[in-house]
Amino acid sequence: MENTKDLRLAVLIDADNIPYRLISGILEEVAKYGSPTFKRIYADWTKPHVAGWKTVLLDHAITPVQQYSYTTGKNSSDSAMIIDAMDILYTGRVDGFCIVSSDSDFTRLATRLREAGMKVFGMGEQKTPGAFRAACDKFIYIEILMQEEALPKPARQKETAKKEKILNKADKPFVNLLTGSINDLADENGWAFLGDLGNLLLKKRPDFDPRNYGYAKLLPLIKSLPGFEIDERDTGRKHVKLVYIRAKQPA
Repeated sequence: MENTKDLRLAVLIDADNIPYRLISGILEEVAKYGSPTFKRIYADWTKPHVAGWKTVLLDHAITPVQQYSYTTGKNSSDSAMIIDAMDILYTGRVDGFCIVSSDSDFTRLATRLREAGMKVFGMGEQKTPGAFRAACDKFIYIEILMQEEALPKPARQKETAKKEKILNKADKPFVNLLTGSINDLADENGWAFLGDLGNLLLKKRPDFDPRNYGYAKLLPLIKSLPGFEIDERDTGRKHVKLVYIRAKQPA
């Protein structure tokens, strides 16, 4: 997603269902979209299953929020996160929120924040219910971050499609989505600008990410598929080209 400015983001983390070892990857991902103005994490810190988080909070300047579990079988951190999110919204000091959780209980929160003009980024497991994913402007699977965390640092900057676990297949429904999106944007010759295509795919599918298919960027993903033409046009500036895509015309 392209941003016209550096967004001020409130990062709210549900510690109950996010592994603490991913915090560096989470914050690196957040940095792609803006600067974290608030960083808060929610849990019942008396419980042993969140003990690992205590070792990383200070290093990343994350404020822990205590929420006691008054009932069994219910994540009590949800209500605290929701109340804090609304309080932060009304301060007027942020442009967006990053909700790090796989819990569908945050669907209405994400919807309400977007109604207020906020950008909403979600992060969670692939099993996150579709309603929460659809309620966000963009949703990132933490399985991607797990893969990157396991790689040696130099290898993270290389194309590792063959080695990485593929979260989604470029199947017929995806190809149809891609083709339809190109047609929605196409000029009279059928060409669509790659940047506009990426933005439209994200609007149609907030959980769309080329990394889910094993590619770092959209262009290599499209190049891996039959049925599409690519036109890289010179701009007169060194190393700067405009890339256009169209579906191959029948012979």
